[in-house]
Amino acid sequence: MSLKIKNLSKMFDDKYVLNDISLEVQNGETLGVIGFSGSGKSTLLKIISGILEADSGEIIYPKDSEVAMAFQYSALFDFLNVFDNIAFPIVERKELRKKYTKSELEKIVKEKLKMVGLEGIEEKYPSELSGGMQKRVGFARAIVTNPNIILYDEPTAGLDPVTSTMIEDYIVQLKKELNASCIVVTHQLSTIRRAVDRVIMLYQGKMVFQGSVQELLRGTDEYSRQFVSASITGPMNIIGT
Repeated sequence: MSLKIKNLSKMFDDKYVLNDISLEVQNGETLGVIGFSGSGKSTLLKIISGILEADSGEIIYPKDSEVAMAFQYSALFDFLNVFDNIAFPIVERKELRKKYTKSELEKIVKEKLKMVGLEGIEEKYPSELSGGMQKRVGFARAIVTNPNIILYDEPTAGLDPVTSTMIEDYIVQLKKELNASCIVVTHQLSTIRRAVDRVIMLYQGKMVFQGSVQELLRGTDEYSRQFVSASITGPMNIIGT
């Protein structure tokens, strides 16, 4: 099964943020979504996750789908420790909170922390963690319900190159462990090279490129050439985007 998006459109203030977007993401595939700021990338994730409603179009989810989103800046609750942050999606959902005993929940949280390379930090608070550790705790929270669709919004934003590489490796690892359909919004070429199978580019709400990572990096069309070369000249106008 796959995640299918058909003719999706969204407007803000009479301006299309997404304009007739159609795409498909297979199980076990990671789709990279790139483009200038304001091109509709994060809006696309918010609609898929249910945070926003589309004006038109259709999203077809796999049967028994579970969607999780890892936010750009982790979005951890400062007043909760790591354990309670990760357990939050289970504790707050009626259909899940009574499904597990306390010991079972503790085991689940420990397993998810181990999957992102963090063990024994359940009692720490977000303020005690580095930016990279906060990102990984955010990943652990996102996968605590074993989702088959994982959305990442700028997962390496604000991180140094070495920590970014670590985060990219975990994106690949979690996809394999869960056989999930993943969508990664990113500006980073390193993330595209290391963690993505296929790429689409958005510009002014339209899909202007779709292809393999190799096709993007080769600059097979004028849009991919401009993005990869970081040129200010080309079909995409940076001013006003």
